[in-house]
Formats: sequence, C-alpha cells, structure tokens
Amino acid sequence: MKNCFLDLRVTEGHKFVVVGRGRWAPRIRSILASEGRNVSSLENGRRATWEDESAYRARIAAAFRGSGAHIVWLCVPPGDHIPALMAAAIESGLHVIVEKPWRCSREETSHLEALAQAHRAVLAIHYEYCLLDAMQDWRRNFNNGSELHFGGCINIQRPNHIGLPALDNLGSHLFAIHAYSVPNSVIDEITCGYEQPDERRVWLESQDRQIAEIDLLASKEPIIQRFIARMESAIRGEEFPLNLQFALRVAERLALWRQHSGVKE
Repeated sequence: MKNCFLDLRVTEGHKFVVVGRGRWAPRIRSILASEGRNVSSLENGRRATWEDESAYRARIAAAFRGSGAHIVWLCVPPGDHIPALMAAAIESGLHVIVEKPWRCSREETSHLEALAQAHRAVLAIHYEYCLLDAMQDWRRNFNNGSELHFGGCINIQRPNHIGLPALDNLGSHLFAIHAYSVPNSVIDEITCGYEQPDERRVWLESQDRQIAEIDLLASKEPIIQRFIARMESAIRGEEFPLNLQFALRVAERLALWRQHSGVKE
C-alpha cells in the first residue's frame, strides 16, 4: 500500500544534511553531491557533557532548521543520541535516514513512528545491499525462501574503529538481506569478523546443495544511489520497505540468533 500523502514541503531538488565526522559521512556527502543533491554537514551531533536533554534537542533542532534541508542522514554509530537526533529532525520538518544497525527498543521505535506519522515524515534504515538486482531475483524466484537454508559471511580487513561487535555492525547486513529477500528460509550460518581477509557473500542451499550465491564484493551496482532515489520516491508517496519496522525485525532476528548460537562479543 502506498503512503496516502504527497510531501508538499519539497518542491525542487532535495537538500540533505549529513550528521557525522567518521569515514562514512564524507563518502555519503560525496555520493549525494555527485548525484546533484545539495548537501551540508553537521559534525557536532553528540550531546555535550554540559548539555541537558532539552538544551541538546534545541541545539540540534536549530541546526537542522538552519540547514534548509529536507532530509537528514545520520552517519553515526548507534546510541542514546539516535532517537534524540531523529526526534529533533522530525519535529523540525525533516525526513530521516539512519545507518545500521538499529538498536532502539520496540517502545522507542513505536514512539518515533508515531512522531513521524504526526509530522508526515519518512524514516528509513540504510540497508543498501537489499537493493542489489540479485536480491530482487531472490525475492521473485525463491518464494521467500520456503524450504531453503540461508548463509552469509562478512569479514573486513579494517579494525573495529566504532566499538560495535562484528555481529551487530557487519552481521546486520546479512540479517537484513535475509529479512528482505528470503525471510522464510532457515538461517544456517552467519560469520562476521574484523581484521580478516575481505569477504562478503550470501548463499542459499536446498537439500544440502548450494543453489545460489551472491558475492557482495563483486557488485559494481550503484546501490547507494538507488537507495537515495527510493527514499525520494517514498517522500512522494511510494511504498518503501526499508523502514523502522523492517529495522526492528532485523534487530530482533539478530538478537535471537545471538541467543541461540551462543555468540558472545
């Protein structure tokens, strides 16, 4: 079902404000600029030690309004600042894109969704691998994964700069792929690690035989650009599956996997 509104605030090209100062924020800004989007930055998105909650929210909201942006992209690790940043953005009239992983509780998620509905804001989680052509093929060809077994591996050479367990930071991509393309398949194997030889792939098995594999590293598809276009279409009223309910399902499935597999990080 399509959203029942058209966003009348956006009459020309969308303007973005990117929050963050790590390695990812500059990349997102560069891609947005290369796509012809007006983009500004907000590096100081964390709450200062001297700020109370209301002062923090007021400062961030003022920065968002002053940016003249329509969409805020939060390129920051998860934490207590995420719901505060999102609420400030929504109340300032902006739509919001959040980087994975989603770690807000079900209650926080529901509150943000209600706030977004009241302000007619679109909220999105940036699981860009779901927009690969091969993922659309899996959705069409494998009947949501019924009677199939799913496996995935994401290892990266970089060390853990942001302090997140590999299962949360890297594995969330794998659980998002599963939830999006083959949600009824059985998750058999999930492998994630830092300071390992680069490897990013997912596969499907049937009766102990591999029937499909996607090498995520081999893809040259413009999936971030596709995500941007899909977000802008959602603002115009089109359906957008990578919302907070999707993010919550991914997070809850990941938590169950951690519990049942005995992974401790």
